[in-house]
Amino acid sequence: MQLRFVGCGDAFGSGGRLNTCFHVSGRAANFLIDCGASALPALKRLEIVREDIDLILITHFHGDHFAGLPFLLLDAQFSRRTRPLTVAGPQGIETRLREVMEALFEHSSKTRQRFELNLVELAPEQRRTFGAITVTPYPVVHGESGGPFLAYRVEAEGRTLAYSADTEWTETLIPLAHGADLFIAEAYMYEKVVKNHLSLKTLEQHLPAIGAKRLVLTHMSDDMLSRLGDVPHLAAEDGMVLVF
Repeated sequence: MQLRFVGCGDAFGSGGRLNTCFHVSGRAANFLIDCGASALPALKRLEIVREDIDLILITHFHGDHFAGLPFLLLDAQFSRRTRPLTVAGPQGIETRLREVMEALFEHSSKTRQRFELNLVELAPEQRRTFGAITVTPYPVVHGESGGPFLAYRVEAEGRTLAYSADTEWTETLIPLAHGADLFIAEAYMYEKVVKNHLSLKTLEQHLPAIGAKRLVLTHMSDDMLSRLGDVPHLAAEDGMVLVF
């Protein structure tokens, strides 16, 4: 299994990094986790074949995780995509997608797709299988607007990937990432505790209980990026590839 960080930045482009979008591929699995506003040009720059992507998992409805979908879907329409595509995310995803498409490209939500588009709502701690991919959502804590907020534990081809999404510390992160082959964790701040986000020092207190085999940090603010020289963990960069 291969993970490519199409974008690993926060909402404000700290460090010049692009919005959150991860591409995971293997022998049978080919999917995205989140689709931030900059996702389409980033996918094209990395020469990732969008036609091959079967599934897009959305963690929540903030623009740096969700607002790239209208561009991706319109690009698929105009490039004459024929392969079915599933977009799965929190409750309300169909309404939210329609609203953002109309806000960005009026009448685009009413356009009949050339390809089969399936919108699927995911519920916390209810496993769903999409072909070779099994997804278990976990609820996380990220404020009052833009939710519901989900983190994902994904099993595919004998490997387990966990992603914290944007969240302050919550005990659900332990079963989410316990024993995972790879845990992608938000580290928005280095030490300071801020509402709705995770700091590295808070995360480190719980790493023994989590017990993931490999950790990579993402969604870092300027505060965190300025301290990377003091950090013993792998930090994501746009375009970085990990094999797990």
